[in-house]
Amino acid sequence: MNDTLSETGRRNGKEMNEKKTKVMRISGQPSPVQIMTDQNQPENVKYFNYLGSMIINDPRCTCEIKSRISIAKATFNKKNDLFTSKLDLNCCKKLAKC
Repeated sequence: MNDTLSETGRRNGKEMNEKKTKVMRISGQPSPVQIMTDQNQPENVKYFNYLGSMIINDPRCTCEIKSRISIAKATFNKKNDLFTSKLDLNCCKKLAKC
C-alpha cells in the first residue's frame, strides 16, 4: 500500500495545508526526509520556531539554549534602570530574586 500522507490524513478526518507543511529529521546525520503529500514533497528544513522555542535538527539544542539566554538578558536589561535607581539595597536584592 503506497498512500501519501494527505490521503492517510483524509481517511482519519484530517486536512493538511500543503503550503505550510515542512519536514525535518532530528538526527546526528542530517539527511532529507522522503515523504509525499499528494504529488508534492514538503520542504526539508533545518530549523523552525514552534511556540517560542527554536526546534533544530541538532540533538544537542545549543541554538535553543543560546536563544533563551539571549531573551533572558534582553528582558533583564529592560529593567536595568530599576537597579541603577536610588532604591534601598535590600529592595533591589528582593527585586532581583523575584
